[in-house]
Amino acid sequence: MADFDELLRRLHAGEPGAVDALYTAAYGELRQLAHARLRDGGRGTVLETTSLVHETFLRLVGQGGLQAAQRRAFFAYASQVMRSVIIDIVRERQAQRRGGDLKRLTLDTALGSELAGQDESAILHVHDALHRLAQAEPRLAQVVEMRYFGGYAEAEVADALGLTERTVRRDWDKARRLLAAMLGS
Repeated sequence: MADFDELLRRLHAGEPGAVDALYTAAYGELRQLAHARLRDGGRGTVLETTSLVHETFLRLVGQGGLQAAQRRAFFAYASQVMRSVIIDIVRERQAQRRGGDLKRLTLDTALGSELAGQDESAILHVHDALHRLAQAEPRLAQVVEMRYFGGYAEAEVADALGLTERTVRRDWDKARRLLAAMLGS
């Protein structure tokens, strides 16, 4: 299997078959990220791991906006995209509950129906709190996204952000306290 960074370079160069090769190389780790996201951060969803991986990859490379040049940057961005997929589905379901029952044709109609009606508003509250945290403390928000939503260990976050593990631990603790205060818990 080719080096992951080389596959990203080939994708950016527009080489034929680069998307397929990147998908094959990234699939296993994207599945692990999706599984961790749904297990740890998606308690209010019943979204399947495979559906989340496919939707994430389509968003990553579908619009040609993927700028990641390294493996870590690719998977950090993938965890953000996974979060946005879940948030979009939750918002769509809540809009339907408020009378937004317009018939919409989506690429994957099964994806929206897989969400459970559990505590979806909690997901949106966490998303809003994380957005406010990102405005005040962008690095803390990055650490939360990578640890909580991406399932990265402290060492991986430190490596990706160019920080020490001790700094990541402090940022993680501070971010959790700030988010708890924002959520009123």
